[in-house]
Amino acid sequence: MAKNKSQLKSSSGFWILLVAAVVLEATACLQYFYSRAAIDREAVDRARAELRAAELEINAATIELEAAAKMLTNMAELSLDYPDGIYTCTRTLLEILDDVESAGVAFIPNYYPSKGRWYEVCSSREIIGDSMRIYTRQIGSATHDYFQYEWFNNGLTIDSAWWSEPYLDDAGAQKMVVSCSHPVRDKAGNIVAVVCIDLSISKLHRVSEYLQVYKDSYFSIRSSTGVDIVARPDTMPGRKYRIFDEEIDSTGWHLSIIIPEDVLYADLRRIGLIVTILMLLGLALLVFIMVFAGKNLQNLMDVSTQRERMLRELEIAKTIQKAMLPKVFPPFADRPDLNIYGMVRPAKEIGGDLYDFYVRHDKLFFCVGDVSGKGVPASLVMATIRSLFRSITAHVEQAHEVIIQMNDTLTEQNDQNMFVTLFVGVLDLPTGELSYCNAGHNAPLIIRAEHGKVRTMDVQPNLPVGISLGYAYVEQKMHLTYGDTLFLYTDGLTEAENIRHEQFGEQRMEKALNAGLALRPREIVDAMDAQVTAFVGDAEQSDDLTLMAVRYQKPAIIMRNDIQQIPTLAEWVDELGIPMELNMPVNLALEEAVSNVMLYAYPGRNDGKVFVEFAKAKDEQGEKLIFTISDSGIPFDPTAKPEADITLSAEERAIGGLGIHLVRKLMDEIRYERRDGKNILTLVKILTPKQGVA
Repeated sequence: MAKNKSQLKSSSGFWILLVAAVVLEATACLQYFYSRAAIDREAVDRARAELRAAELEINAATIELEAAAKMLTNMAELSLDYPDGIYTCTRTLLEILDDVESAGVAFIPNYYPSKGRWYEVCSSREIIGDSMRIYTRQIGSATHDYFQYEWFNNGLTIDSAWWSEPYLDDAGAQKMVVSCSHPVRDKAGNIVAVVCIDLSISKLHRVSEYLQVYKDSYFSIRSSTGVDIVARPDTMPGRKYRIFDEEIDSTGWHLSIIIPEDVLYADLRRIGLIVTILMLLGLALLVFIMVFAGKNLQNLMDVSTQRERMLRELEIAKTIQKAMLPKVFPPFADRPDLNIYGMVRPAKEIGGDLYDFYVRHDKLFFCVGDVSGKGVPASLVMATIRSLFRSITAHVEQAHEVIIQMNDTLTEQNDQNMFVTLFVGVLDLPTGELSYCNAGHNAPLIIRAEHGKVRTMDVQPNLPVGISLGYAYVEQKMHLTYGDTLFLYTDGLTEAENIRHEQFGEQRMEKALNAGLALRPREIVDAMDAQVTAFVGDAEQSDDLTLMAVRYQKPAIIMRNDIQQIPTLAEWVDELGIPMELNMPVNLALEEAVSNVMLYAYPGRNDGKVFVEFAKAKDEQGEKLIFTISDSGIPFDPTAKPEADITLSAEERAIGGLGIHLVRKLMDEIRYERRDGKNILTLVKILTPKQGVA
């Protein structure tokens, strides 16, 4: 019995020690993690506050210099007829604005023949002792060939204030500067000179007084392309740092604060060390006994925690990646000349395939890409490529220039040696001109509406993006006619394998497209997806799959003088993207009006044609849907028929008139005119505020 009591006591002591150890450890961990979280929040709040203060100061300086550049531009444009008056302009600006380091006006070659090829008037400040003077001179020459400078060339092409990368101005300010340039135009609107206002790099160092939030913290300012304007000191190898960034909206520069973690968590580590020593002294025996079991338990918990965290992060990444892709179809309710549909099915939870498109200034910008590899690394590159596509196409309209900039940016940051096959296209919607550039991607297919045949587009292969810095990508062009469809895909389609390791291949792909020439883009993509899914069967998906179809269509339909053509109106109306509740009344009105044309405009003939066109308009009455029906038949005004008296019986009522009566009831306006040998009937439907498109 004594032995049993001893065993029971030992067991009780063991559990008491174990519970005590767990409670103490849990308390210490909670204290540590809550303290660390509080320190992190404080560090974030302090850094953000200081970054915003510094941003405000830099914004104020840059906005002031942009205003100075515009002021000098106006002064220079007024003085273009007086070459020597430019001296007064630059000098006056420096006398008015104390913060301007130097200001110059550089003219295009030989603008003033009497002044020679180079004519750049510059005024600068010079500190002599305790005084300051302004000196003005003409600095353009063969030794100071400003035609080669970035600020001058971009000033000729960018019609707004533009900030240069940092450089040594050895002729004007005679120090490291960043310059704000602005074009100068003559009375005819031609650019004849570029204004250049310099901001000294040394002045930007003043932000350090805001950003010294902790001991040994650093700051830096980088341009929008990543070039250091104010470089941070080299960090110590092996030392960990926290970095906080803020973008300056007016210039695109980036401010950063770099804080050593050992400084940030110094007090926490000191307290943690004391607590750890006390725990070790009090629980030394328990740690000795339980070390192996504790290690195994901790390893199991770590593995489980890491797995759960990985699953959560993958789910979050999957959600974010899906959110980056277009998901509203049809995407452009106000663009009846476009019909687009696309899909991505990753091989894993997340993938490296992408597609994107949007319309800007009546141009459709679109792309399809495939990142080398799979999983998380590929998804990160995919997100980068999509962001670059959106940001670059916001100001660049040439497809090859878009890929060149994307390639240079990715190559400079490509530590993982990953690359992207990419196809970028820019479609001018009013003209149908398509400019495109291919970076090692699968050549798209085009379905020509004119002859209903599928063919592979002629593309230059070029190198994939991310391999060679400065690679000269080739742009190509072609013309699309209304009804043409582009089919773009990644190699996950043609290289999809079944359980016998047979690939889907290009022949099956083209056969599937030829079988669905009359399908709409969504139906084309869905049919292709169904074909490849059926082919793969039970085999595991080996690669990401992306499909996209783009149809360039005219918001009009041409019908033969054949009553059997009437059902095609319903399909055409479905593609216009008008409010769903109006589809049936609009279609019914069009059927009645077109039937009238076929019956009366071409009596005894079947060789005529009926044209139905669609447009949108907006006036004081609200948003309108406008349908224009025209034919080249004999003059026939359906609106001239008297209103049908539907109160009479069928025997008493005159023959005809019910069709046009129905049209009048369904539409808000109906007008007829005879012009250029054509009957033109216009039907108007006014949308309610709820139906209108914002």
